Amino acid sequence: MIAWMNWTPTVAIFFAVIAGILAVMTVFEIVSPCTERKGFLPIATTRGDRLFIGLLSAAYIHLAFLAVSDITLWVALAVSVAWLLVLLRWG
Repeated sequence: MIAWMNWTPTVAIFFAVIAGILAVMTVFEIVSPCTERKGFLPIATTRGDRLFIGLLSAAYIHLAFLAVSDITLWVALAVSVAWLLVLLRWG
């Protein structure tokens, strides 16, 4: 089954937050449909595209923090959230 996964409260919160973000974005898309636009990214993107790029970037930001520093991952989280907000607004 899924016994290989270490289901801790932290992991459950992580997946719940991702599910919540996807639910909010789905409702937001239904209420206010978006069109593709070109920001500072080299391609035209929708809100969903920018969210996906932001979540993927957050994973890489966290991996970079783990690889090159001993700084707490709360700093990586703050950087990731700031990057996601910039990306969603101007990306």
